[in-house]
Amino acid sequence: MTVTYSRRVADAGLGTFFHLLLRWKGSIYKLLYRELIIFTLLYYFFSVVYRFVLNDDQKRLFEKLSIYCDRYAELIPVSFVLGFYVTLVVSRWWGQFENVPWPDRLAALVGGHVRGADETSRLTRRTLMRYANLSGVLIYRSVSTAVYKRFPTMEHLVQAGLMTSEELRHLEDLPSPHNKFWVPCMWFVSLALRARTEGRINNDVALTALLTELNSLRAKCMKLYGYDWISLPLVYTQVATVAVYSFFLACLIGRQFLDPTQGYPGHEMDFYLPIFTLLQFFFYVGWLKVAEQLINPFGEDDDDFETNWLVDRNLQVSLLSVDEMYDSLPLVERDMYWNESEPQPPYTTASAEHRKPSFMGSALDISVPKEEMEFQSNLEQIKENEEANYSTPLLGGLGRLLGVHSPNFPRSSRVSLLRRRPGAPLSRFPLYLHTEAPLTQGQARQEGDPDYAFSTTPLYERPGFYSCPQTPIHCIPPAVPRPRPARRHMCQISHKNRHWTVSAGATKNYLLPNELSQKN
Repeated sequence: MTVTYSRRVADAGLGTFFHLLLRWKGSIYKLLYRELIIFTLLYYFFSVVYRFVLNDDQKRLFEKLSIYCDRYAELIPVSFVLGFYVTLVVSRWWGQFENVPWPDRLAALVGGHVRGADETSRLTRRTLMRYANLSGVLIYRSVSTAVYKRFPTMEHLVQAGLMTSEELRHLEDLPSPHNKFWVPCMWFVSLALRARTEGRINNDVALTALLTELNSLRAKCMKLYGYDWISLPLVYTQVATVAVYSFFLACLIGRQFLDPTQGYPGHEMDFYLPIFTLLQFFFYVGWLKVAEQLINPFGEDDDDFETNWLVDRNLQVSLLSVDEMYDSLPLVERDMYWNESEPQPPYTTASAEHRKPSFMGSALDISVPKEEMEFQSNLEQIKENEEANYSTPLLGGLGRLLGVHSPNFPRSSRVSLLRRRPGAPLSRFPLYLHTEAPLTQGQARQEGDPDYAFSTTPLYERPGFYSCPQTPIHCIPPAVPRPRPARRHMCQISHKNRHWTVSAGATKNYLLPNELSQKN
């Protein structure tokens, strides 16, 4: 029932969409022609009554009523209400399609992890996939009218071969008043555990992969069940519907062509066919019909999902994947590009024009003059250019486009942040932490020099270049580590003789115990 026109719009050209306007199945004409005919007949009914039935006094009263309806009908927010409503419906419609259960991944895992070519292994694989498909069919029966008409009772599922009589008895014996679409999933789990116990599933990792994919399939079925259970708020649907139909009920009288001799504003001409009113009806009511068709895609409209086709396709593909295709592999041989590092499949005459070179990046097409390709060796000049660009940000990028040159700032040579002060000792500690010696006459003259003032400023008070963040430095110097004594090569103590024996390489003099007593 899905209307597909992707091939018609594969190439954009003159009149590509115009061909789609001539299709009937799934078109807006098929959805709207009844309402459009009813609206047109009602419009002409009021027009005939106004023109040929009413007298002059009654016509004047009808004209006032028509002007009143036309003025206040515009206060109905049709576009606002309808736009949000249709957007919500379309997002919900696509969300339901994304949660349609497809057993292809599960079939690949079952065929790869449930090993064995005997009859029992084959039966296990086919039964596992039949359980997965049965769960999908049970949820389709709950949400889709087309599938329910195909399988109106559970006996029809037994007759169709989707389940056995024993499985139906187990399903009906379960004392649960809820939807039982999840029961085949539990059968799948039990059968997979039995296969693991019997050794047909090699390891627990494979079993975990099977159960994880089964849970994903079950989650999609549960989401479809939730979409069917929780609809859009009824008040939202009612507001959108009442807004659209009340607007056009007012248009039946407010859009009538009045007598031009009365001089009403906007009624200088008299027509019999309200072309733009009919177009407005076509757009607004057609917009509402789109939401009406997409709000439940599991029905029998032209653009609803093909649920019966999904049942057939999923069962056929899953059973084929785990049975006929089990360990089925063509002959493995060398391909025709075996010795080629850059294989190039041929093109036909019809597709030769689509052969394009590989895209390497848009920046690689930039042409740079030869004189601008050389590296600059003068680092000072580069830094001055950077300073000029930062100080005039508008002239940095925009100036090059407009041909405006950045100004050159006269400045002295840049002073190193860590330049040592004159007379300061060489140390790994900050220079400003050391005690200043008395300044000489030459050093006193340097106090007025900006470079000298900058170098004597503490590090944490110096302004950083450009926008560099300041790094606070503690004003208290760290403790100076004490030098370690030289390591002795040999030290022996004789408790019996009570004297010290020191190696010849010792650098310090030590007192013997008797000398210590004499000294004390």
